[in-house]
Amino acid sequence: MLKNNVILPPQTIGIIGGGQLGRMMALAAKYMGYRVAVLDPTPDCPTAQVADEQVTAAYDDQAGVEKLMELSAVITYEFENVDVNAAEFLSQKGKLPQGSTALAVTQNREREKTMMQESGLPVPAFSIVTNASECETALELIQLPAVMKTLSGGYDGKGQHKLTTKSDIPEAMTFADEHDASIIEEWIPFDKEISVVFTRGQSGEVTFFPIGENEHREQILYKTTVPASINETIYNKALKAARIIAEKLEVIGTFAVEMFVKGDDVYVNEMAPRPHNSGHYTIEGCNVSQFHQHIRAVCGLPLIPVRLLHPTVMVNLLGEEAGDALAKGTVWEHGFIHFYGKETVKAKRKMGHITFTGETLDEVNHRIAAYEEEMK
Repeated sequence: MLKNNVILPPQTIGIIGGGQLGRMMALAAKYMGYRVAVLDPTPDCPTAQVADEQVTAAYDDQAGVEKLMELSAVITYEFENVDVNAAEFLSQKGKLPQGSTALAVTQNREREKTMMQESGLPVPAFSIVTNASECETALELIQLPAVMKTLSGGYDGKGQHKLTTKSDIPEAMTFADEHDASIIEEWIPFDKEISVVFTRGQSGEVTFFPIGENEHREQILYKTTVPASINETIYNKALKAARIIAEKLEVIGTFAVEMFVKGDDVYVNEMAPRPHNSGHYTIEGCNVSQFHQHIRAVCGLPLIPVRLLHPTVMVNLLGEEAGDALAKGTVWEHGFIHFYGKETVKAKRKMGHITFTGETLDEVNHRIAAYEEEMK
């Protein structure tokens, strides 16, 4: 039996953020019969193209936020850089089931790493620095190689600086002076990176999607392969770490945790309090997608038990290759194409993705190889 606070179609779901994640959330919601409103400063953004209404305003515009609240029975967000004050306002009004805690933690790498550490999760050694002098002192204690990042913002390698040898220290000190605060983390020589994508419902139930194995190129996710090539020990440790995070942050909705695998150990790297690029494979690969499950969670509906339908690989399409991909026969014959409706094409910008499926992972990898050969 459904609870009284369940949001049912055709009520309106508000989405803060109009990018590709919001677009795929909106498509899932429309499929289920909901109406969708989006708040984004860019007219005709990717989400607005499939939504019923758009509030064209900045994410921290109070009038815009209030307008979205008036239009919507429930509100969610598609990225973590949502204004925390706006999130707290919506939460107090009973419109944001996800609350503001997960946002506040994941917006700041110091809070994120501290929460993990206090929860007993394995994380690389780290230090917070605010100037060149503190940076120099920290690097006397952290063994190189290391990676330096801004405390907030940054994605796909932006706002990051890798330190390999002592000759990189002067540049790191300059980086420290150029930013209000930065984090320096020990570089883990990992065997592979994996993603644990899960959804937590309002009743506290958690469903996990099959773990994906990620491959990056130039610090941007290139592809995610499912199932990941990991043993049972790694699988159990990864799920345990994700469950601890889910409970600690009282997550509602779909959430992703990226982890490094080294031998039989896992190290939590980063978190995202929303559906994730590495979970796109779920649209064709699973009986329920990360987006459908997310909509169910924020609307108070029971979650669907997840199962993998077939081996699946998701490949990102960046600006410099998106046009060529459309002309390739292998894509149309074996791949499911998703284009995001972004007006401006830029190099290294995610313009879409392709999902390849097959009876076996070998079959999928053969299709990927044929696609890569055509893309040369």
